Amino acid sequence: MERRNMLGLVVVTTLMFCSLSDSSRLFNNPERRNLIANGLAATPAMGWNSWNHFYCGHNETTIRETADALVSTGLSKLGYIYVNIDDCWGEIARDDDGNLVAHKTKYPSGIKALADYVHGKGLKLGIYSDAGYFTCSQTQPGSLGHEEQDAKTFASWHVDYLKYDNCDNGGIKPTVRYPIMARALMKAGRPIYFSLCEWGDMQPALWGNQVGNSWRTTDDITDNWITMLARADVNEKYADYARPGGWNDPDMLEVGNGGMKKSEYIVHFSLWAISKAPLIIGCDVRHMTEDTKEILSNAEVIAVDQDPLGIQGKKVRAEGSLEVWAGPLSGYRVAVVLVNRGRRRRAITALWEDIGLHPSMAVEARDLWEHKTLEGHFVGELTATVDMHSCKMYVLKPIG
Repeated sequence: MERRNMLGLVVVTTLMFCSLSDSSRLFNNPERRNLIANGLAATPAMGWNSWNHFYCGHNETTIRETADALVSTGLSKLGYIYVNIDDCWGEIARDDDGNLVAHKTKYPSGIKALADYVHGKGLKLGIYSDAGYFTCSQTQPGSLGHEEQDAKTFASWHVDYLKYDNCDNGGIKPTVRYPIMARALMKAGRPIYFSLCEWGDMQPALWGNQVGNSWRTTDDITDNWITMLARADVNEKYADYARPGGWNDPDMLEVGNGGMKKSEYIVHFSLWAISKAPLIIGCDVRHMTEDTKEILSNAEVIAVDQDPLGIQGKKVRAEGSLEVWAGPLSGYRVAVVLVNRGRRRRAITALWEDIGLHPSMAVEARDLWEHKTLEGHFVGELTATVDMHSCKMYVLKPIG
């Protein structure tokens, strides 16, 4: 079994890449630091985004009804407050003054009116742009070369969140393009959460906390078991770089989109939570199944993601298809996820020495998916039998 110390530093081969060395020197310059010190993202963002389910098929009605559904289902009370419009919301060209313009058919009332509606529900509105000349869909202009103008536009519309993509970038490094928008947002006169959707191009975990509130560590997620796990694995390598104010982002949630079984979606949600990932729903919340609502509404799992200690969990043991993920929580507690990636039921053991507890420590174990505290106390280890493509998730609390 491969063993890794949960508290050890992740070794990143930064100096192997000249370009990354250049970016390190750039961001170690004191004058370059804290470009996005906006006071946001004390915990990972929670909300919804249009892309995973609707792609370009969203409109003003979609967004309004989604805001309504976040409230009526109780998801907003659990922390899902961002309603984020992804690509394809704008016209193909800017207006005569160079301003971005909302699509006249899809968003006839304009983004400001939509923001007012969303704010009236106690929620926040997010928008999408690109650190290139056009967005990834090629349906609207990007913000490269227009950063200050666009940041002011977003602020004037009362936007609260910007997802900033990486297409059609002219070959200019993201370490050059993304800080420009960070500075522009800070001068725009409104706190705007800055989500760097750079796809892990130049290991944004190494420099993202000086530029954004979260940064994509991976390529796009798709709604299947293998890709979801691959995104979790890549993201886990950068665990030591996450902290309050800036988070690693393995991409948005696929829970509820239909490509995985319920047990696989539970693994998905559990790994995102222990990884302190932004919890951005990607399904149609207006028409959720009960299983989908149950997963997304698990307040105990959400609490792990939102724990104020803000330390990302890691994969501390791996034996073939059997894994132990763990991370410290506030109050001297530890979150543990036992994952069975294989095709038959297996027992998995979490050893205290691997998860940061003293071997003689006695704990009580709370099962976060069964919503029950296990009988008795546990010392030294915890073993559970886990079904194929499933997981168990616990919070371990020291006794006394």
